[in-house]
Amino acid sequence: MKTVVIADEEANMRACLAYLMKRAGFAVREAFDGDGALAAVRNGELPDLILLAVDLDGRDGYEVCQTLRNDPQTNAIRILMVSSKALAVEKEKGMALGADAYVTKPFSNRKLVDQAIRLAERRI
Repeated sequence: MKTVVIADEEANMRACLAYLMKRAGFAVREAFDGDGALAAVRNGELPDLILLAVDLDGRDGYEVCQTLRNDPQTNAIRILMVSSKALAVEKEKGMALGADAYVTKPFSNRKLVDQAIRLAERRI
């Protein structure tokens, strides 16, 4: 079973994403802030995918992404950034820091799940 870490400060969004990912066959771990996201990734077996919100308390999603990419133990994990920030510069920043994909809210549930599955299957 593939594992996903969902990091989002909004409880409703975490619940929605967790529901979608569980229905798609993922085991789910959750975090509500940047430090929690890093802990959820490093506690236990490494996840196959991270759904990472940009807006997180403490360390934001960009910093979490960069931290994971700079660590040899976590740099192969697929990262799908989820954000309400739709400006091209925001997406470019996420991709430059190592995100594998960047999705803006509102998003299609089906497209998000399909993209998550594709990313999790392509783990390096």
